[in-house]
Amino acid sequence: MANRRLPVYILLDVSGSMRGEPIRLVNVGLQAALSAMRQDPYAIEIVYLSIISFDVEAREIIPLTALGEIRLKEITAARSGAFCLGAALELLVERVDRDVKKTAAEAKGDWHPLLFVMTDGNPSDLQAYRKAIGEIRKRKFRSILACVASPKAKQETLLELTDRVVALDIMDTDAWRNVFWDAFDFIESSVKGSMRTFDGLYDLPPPPPEISITVKR
Repeated sequence: MANRRLPVYILLDVSGSMRGEPIRLVNVGLQAALSAMRQDPYAIEIVYLSIISFDVEAREIIPLTALGEIRLKEITAARSGAFCLGAALELLVERVDRDVKKTAAEAKGDWHPLLFVMTDGNPSDLQAYRKAIGEIRKRKFRSILACVASPKAKQETLLELTDRVVALDIMDTDAWRNVFWDAFDFIESSVKGSMRTFDGLYDLPPPPPEISITVKR
């Protein structure tokens, strides 16, 4: 169990339109999300976090790293320029294929990853964005949440990626805890369920064949 991870990917819009209040909301939202995860002892054991930022291009600013090792610096926005969410999704697909362990005959792979996108508008590379959505769906993310950092953000395009779009300014630590609760609870229940037998006892390996067990009545 210790080797099975929950990958969490966060995509951050740092284009020029994010300057001011939107990028402040991104920094507050990131800290709230980290705080929510770190308050769960189980999350500290299994969560691995990666952050990809994007404006005219996409870049991985934090590779997939254990939650306890994350040291987050303040995120800043560019002075101007378009934002290419399609490029960010393309980079995300590459990183998921590279980093997320798949189930094999000898061991179970990582849990299905979570994806969070923080942005304030419509992608500049709309064609690439829509093409990348198909690839994202093939990777079977357990959850995708888009957080808009501006009341002027048009949600229609983001709804092509996910049916879960929220305003970033309402995402405090409690809200993030509720978002993560479903995934953490599902995983913890699955693990305990696979180990538990009747009467709440845990399975033990069978004794060697040369050992005979006598039960007194």
